[in-house]
Amino acid sequence: MRVGVDGRTGQVLTGWAHCAQCLGNILSTLIGQTGMLRQYGSPALDLQDRNGTPLNIMRIYVGVAAAIRSWEPGFRLRTVQIVRAGPDGVFALLLSGIFYPNGHLGDYSISEERDGLFDASDIGFRVLGIAT
Repeated sequence: MRVGVDGRTGQVLTGWAHCAQCLGNILSTLIGQTGMLRQYGSPALDLQDRNGTPLNIMRIYVGVAAAIRSWEPGFRLRTVQIVRAGPDGVFALLLSGIFYPNGHLGDYSISEERDGLFDASDIGFRVLGIAT
């Protein structure tokens, strides 16, 4: 079973809630920011302040998808959608995909469809909501 600790409250997180927190951490970490793991992270925060051109939106989608594929074995992304983009530079992403409760152990025999809503600001991504 997947178990971790909530980074804000210190409470125990299990299953999808822990995976969603990990997704938020991956998206909030700038590439090159982690000392011993330079490739860890996502370019999404670097791209959020750029103009909302189709090319830049596609760069966000590709960066998010690549980061999740590389760093979260318990989640396979199906769709990324920007559900909020404001002039304040804050945007929200809806990630939909398949959650594998034991994917971190290499076991992909159990799967569940899940959605997560992530809010991006200048301090990183936070989980706004997770569908169970």
